Amino acid sequence: MYTKFFGNYLLNNGYITSEQLISALEVQGNYSIKLGVLAIHAGYMTSSQVEDVHITQTHNNKMFGEIAIEKGYLTQEQVDDLLKSQKPDYLVFSQTLNDLGYLDANHFEEAFNDYRKKYKLSKDDFSHSENKKLIDLIHTYYNITEDYLSNFFAQYLSILFNNIIRFIGKDFTPHPAKKVKIFPDGHRTYQKIIGEFPTISYYISDNNTLISFASRYAQEDFPEIDEYVEASVEDFLNLHNGLFITTMSNEFSIELFLEPPCSNTRLELNNDKDYYEIPITFSFGTVHFIVERTRTAQAV
Repeated sequence: MYTKFFGNYLLNNGYITSEQLISALEVQGNYSIKLGVLAIHAGYMTSSQVEDVHITQTHNNKMFGEIAIEKGYLTQEQVDDLLKSQKPDYLVFSQTLNDLGYLDANHFEEAFNDYRKKYKLSKDDFSHSENKKLIDLIHTYYNITEDYLSNFFAQYLSILFNNIIRFIGKDFTPHPAKKVKIFPDGHRTYQKIIGEFPTISYYISDNNTLISFASRYAQEDFPEIDEYVEASVEDFLNLHNGLFITTMSNEFSIELFLEPPCSNTRLELNNDKDYYEIPITFSFGTVHFIVERTRTAQAV
C-alpha cells in the first residue's frame, strides 16, 4: 500500500507526469501475482480453499494470509514463504518505470529515500501489507488530526484502500484529499452510514471508468452501462461500508447501520457538513471517492 502513495509523491515532485504514472500502473498490474495464486502453485492450497478465503474476505477486514491461517489452510511459515516469493511492489514499480524509460534507477532511489524519510518508513514496511503503520501514514498523508472522529475517518480510508487492492486491483494511486463544495461530474453512487459516526460515502466517475471498475469487481466484461454495472458498483460500496461498520463494532464497540446504496439519485450537499474528495487514479481512469464529515472532526 505504501507504494501506492509513493506514485503520487513522484507525480507531485515532478519525477513523472500523470500520463506516465497511468501507463506505469497499467504495466505494473500485469506483474502482480496474488497470494492465493502463489499458494496454489506452491501446492499449499487448493483452488476451492482459495475461493473460500476470498469469500470470507467479503465479510471480514483481514488479509488473505491471516484468514488462511485461521482456517488451517496455511501455516505462518508457509505465509512467510509465499510473501518472500512475492517481489515487493516498490521494486516492481521501479523496474516498470525504468523499462518504460520514465525514471532511471538512480533517480528512483533518490526519490524513494526522500519519501521514506518524510513518512518515517523502512523498506520492510513496503514488503508487508499488514503493517500497522499504514494508519499512521494515512494520518500524515491526509493531515488527519488525532481527535475521536478523525481516527474513524483514518480507519475508513485504510479499509477502502485494502478493499480496492482485494477486489479491484493494485494498479492505482491515491491523490491528496481536498474539500469540495460541488460534486464532480459523472455517474454517482452513494450510501448513508448512520449511528455514532454518521457519514455518506460517494463513488463518482465517468461512464468508461464506471464500466471498467464494475467489470473488475464482478469479474465479468460489461460492454455498456446497464443495471448490472450499477448493481456491481453499489455492491462494492455496500461491501466496503459493511466491512467498515463490522470493524467499528469489533474493535471499538460502536454500532453503525447502513441504508441501501443508490445510483444517480440527486443528493444535495448539506451546508452543515464538510465533504472531502479522495481521487484515486487507476490505469483505466479516475474515481472520486467523497466522504461526508461533521465539522467537529476537521482534517486536511
